[in-house]
Amino acid sequence: MSTMTDPPKADFRLSMLINDTRYRSLTFQVIAAIVIALSIWYLGNNLIQNLRAAGLNISYSFLGDSAGYDINQRLVEYDSQSSHARAALVGLLNTLLVAFLACITATIFGVIAGVLRLSNNWLVSKLMAVYVEIFRNIPVLIWIIIIFTIMTAVLPPPSEFRGENPTSSMLFGSFAFTNRGIYFPRPEFASGVFASAALNWLLVIAVLIGSWFVSGEVEKRATKKQEETGERPATLLPKLAIWLVPLVLLMVIMGLTWDVPELKRFNFSGGLNAGGPLIALWFALSIYTGAFIAENVRAGIQAISKGQTEAAAALGLRQGRIMKLVILPQALRVIIPPLISQYLNITKNSSLAIAVGYADITATLGGITLNQTGRAIECVLLLMLFYLTASLLISTGMNIYNASVKLKER
Repeated sequence: MSTMTDPPKADFRLSMLINDTRYRSLTFQVIAAIVIALSIWYLGNNLIQNLRAAGLNISYSFLGDSAGYDINQRLVEYDSQSSHARAALVGLLNTLLVAFLACITATIFGVIAGVLRLSNNWLVSKLMAVYVEIFRNIPVLIWIIIIFTIMTAVLPPPSEFRGENPTSSMLFGSFAFTNRGIYFPRPEFASGVFASAALNWLLVIAVLIGSWFVSGEVEKRATKKQEETGERPATLLPKLAIWLVPLVLLMVIMGLTWDVPELKRFNFSGGLNAGGPLIALWFALSIYTGAFIAENVRAGIQAISKGQTEAAAALGLRQGRIMKLVILPQALRVIIPPLISQYLNITKNSSLAIAVGYADITATLGGITLNQTGRAIECVLLLMLFYLTASLLISTGMNIYNASVKLKER
């Protein structure tokens, strides 16, 4: 008869931090953290001492001083007497605006080009291949300048809209396409629920979000009934009513009117204006990044097993329905991680806006404000903080979305 007992526990010795595999990894991590912290402290202390020796102290009091320069494209109220902080806010909003618009259109371009590149039509697939290879292999800065130059050369100046026999006219009497940008009507509320226009627009957004949730519930119930009975109820009209009825009622209650642009002395006045630099930057970022997204979409589609295509065809589905219902939903899930990188590139590449005079955060805070105040360290630190924060927020949001839609296996 034999008995088994646990081996005696050895006393802890300092040499075990290196020789024992249970502690070795933790030891090296602590050492690396200490080295990094000391390096940051040394560099920061060295920077502060050098600035002090040069008579420069880090201060952000200049943000409260008057900026003294104008910004044409702006989403909030601003004039030359506003502060540098206000100018930075205008640039920040302009950066977010062009990044948001470019992310949407680049995704549309990329998905369409990626699908068509796998088309059985030889001409279509080759045209998409040419699009991808041309646009992704030429720097985006060159595309920005090319598009801006073409736009200013092709579109007419506002003076051609003037006179008894103008050579150019407004589209539907409301839209003016000029070499200075596009002018279009601006919606206004004559009797808004709130005194602030921003709050009224937030109310409109809240109604749209509510319609989106209710429409989603209608879709879920239709799917559930289809699974139970095999018949899917019609959802098109109910969903249209869910989207349109509350929105139209709200517009009537708040007295929706339109401020149509009019030609004044030298330019159009009133309405909304999408300046030429904004359009050129938006379009260039869209087609340039769309070429990269197209390759991601192509890779995602090719990652789906051909067996699924054959199984769907055996059920009698046509090629278009197979792509729409079977292949593309899975491929779009696969491409989300590389799509995050493309969205981050769009946000960072928007800093090239200064080449065409678009007042983004780099042009305002990192350009004019920096040159006027000489506060290079402070301005660069703020720019780094903005781009880091924006990139982390985009990455976090897309990772959450990726986790919610990815295929979950048992």
